[in-house]
Amino acid sequence: MIRPSRKLVLETGQEFYGVGFGASCRQVSEIVFNTSVVGYQEIISDPSYANQIVVMTYPLIGNYGITDEDFESRSGFLGGLVVRECCDTPSNFRFTETLEEELEEHGIPCLSGIDTRMLTKIIRDTGRPMAALVEADMPKEEALALIAATPRLTGQLKQVSCRKRWVTRTPHHRFHVVAVDCGIKNSILRCLKDRGCNVTIVPYNTPAEAILAFKPDGVLLSNGPISALEAPEVCSLFSRLKGKLPILGIGLGMEVMAVEYGARLLPMGCGMHGDHPVRDCATGRINIAVLNQSYRIDTLEGTGLTATHTLVPEGYVAGLEDREKQVFGVQFHLEAAPGPQDNVNLFDKFIKMMEERQNA
Repeated sequence: MIRPSRKLVLETGQEFYGVGFGASCRQVSEIVFNTSVVGYQEIISDPSYANQIVVMTYPLIGNYGITDEDFESRSGFLGGLVVRECCDTPSNFRFTETLEEELEEHGIPCLSGIDTRMLTKIIRDTGRPMAALVEADMPKEEALALIAATPRLTGQLKQVSCRKRWVTRTPHHRFHVVAVDCGIKNSILRCLKDRGCNVTIVPYNTPAEAILAFKPDGVLLSNGPISALEAPEVCSLFSRLKGKLPILGIGLGMEVMAVEYGARLLPMGCGMHGDHPVRDCATGRINIAVLNQSYRIDTLEGTGLTATHTLVPEGYVAGLEDREKQVFGVQFHLEAAPGPQDNVNLFDKFIKMMEERQNA
């Protein structure tokens, strides 16, 4: 198969020439890097990466193909993918199509054959620059003008959230959870179902009264592609539900909790995307967690919240709680599918909160 020559141009002026695959369209987006060794299918189908170009630091991507059962959501949110080497001959008895076929089907342009180590260092030093995936013969000045004319996207909640309520059920359920969809991942729903929860998934802008009308045992605020500073509807929703029933926040959901309690969010430069050590403040145990964050909490001092987890060695807050109001949130992905399962038992903390409410 003959693939076209393409290039990646950063707003800082660097150019990376390589081989295009996936869709042949142009793409101008914010670019980030991900340090995960496995899980490229989950990354390209994670709504938290909506409209971003993702650079995979692991050198070989695509070697186990794409499997129908492993999608985190419907595909098509990703802006683009950049890899050192793309494998188009997967070795996996479960695979149903190649990575390239999946990306081409959903119109996602990609680039391979470049020095992803150098690119990662540039992104690390400059933050999250804008970048363009374009034809190799496009003059650099034209590509830079294209980048300059393209604003950073905001407000992707409407793009990634469900349009209407839907339900996932499990036999002999013990609890009913309402999940506010800010870009929720299928593996989160599976973890709740495995613990005996029926889950009603609702759009991000659902009124608090409508959620309470379901008479749920708990509410989950999901991960998403933006910061809490861009999600006033979700912040208002949490404020109205706080103290009325147990609430678990993941990623964006935790940021919403922090902001509504009065904490400040600060940008993190290049952000953290991939595996990272996290310390449990109660036990001192260090686990490996999967992060996808671009903002950090300044401090919890004076907010009424307590830190439950911190990043190692940075010390940034990665988990928080208000035990009295049964509020609990983490910045990392509890389900981490696939990847480290060190923190999946934190779903049990949410289950215990609902049990305590039932027995009160």
